[in-house]
Amino acid sequence: MTSAATPYAEVIGDPVEHSKSPLIHGFWLEKSRIEADYRATRVARADFPAYLAGRRADPLWRGCNVTMPLKLDAAALADETTDRAVAAGAANLLLPVEGRIVAANTDVGAVVRLLGPRLSAGMGGAITLLGNGGAARAVLVALRSMGVDDVRIQARDLSEAYRLAVEFRLTEEPCPFDQSIDTEGLINTTPVGMTGTAPIAIDITAMPPRGWVFDLVTAPPVTPLLADAAARGLTTIDGVAMLVEQAADSFALLFGRDAPRQLDDALLAELRS
Repeated sequence: MTSAATPYAEVIGDPVEHSKSPLIHGFWLEKSRIEADYRATRVARADFPAYLAGRRADPLWRGCNVTMPLKLDAAALADETTDRAVAAGAANLLLPVEGRIVAANTDVGAVVRLLGPRLSAGMGGAITLLGNGGAARAVLVALRSMGVDDVRIQARDLSEAYRLAVEFRLTEEPCPFDQSIDTEGLINTTPVGMTGTAPIAIDITAMPPRGWVFDLVTAPPVTPLLADAAARGLTTIDGVAMLVEQAADSFALLFGRDAPRQLDDALLAELRS
């Protein structure tokens, strides 16, 4: 039971109705018996500064997760920025700390935890990265921290893709978004495949049998890309796994308690149902 005096956190974006963050944090809050609320709030880019001004003045606000298209703005509008958010140039978490708003990035750590063990176990090779936004930057920071630089960006905005390739010292030249994928790994950081978006086919017919696909889209849990990859016998990692990993770090920062990760099986089953 929540009231007008209940502390709260939220996820913001535009659109935000599809977000599974309220379900995840609500599950952890209930299991941890923490008296707090977590909600979804739609915030357009033009309204972001006014939103932050209002939340800054609210003593019940514990912070917010940030989703598309606000991740780059979040890093720019904050008073302070953590090292990972600086490296990514994007933030997926804003926290009020002693009257200041701090931008953080928990996406980077989530990618490291999900891909690190797999890459160490031999699931390596060249990687294609689809997209050039805030999520793509977080992925590039994570890959660089793991010593991976054999990455090719494929994007609609090739000028921005070239800028990222130079910034992250990639060895491969960017290519158009619709080019066939022929690398061992593929990471999709774009909304392609998300519920409500126009269907766009991603050609993975040239990927090797030992290949793998990591799709950051969370709704639906099994995107057309992941379904195609599984049908071809490729290893798949879904956006729900990514969402839970980044949310766990966010939960600790927002509510001051570790998420009850021993309940992951039940949570993941609910998220994927």
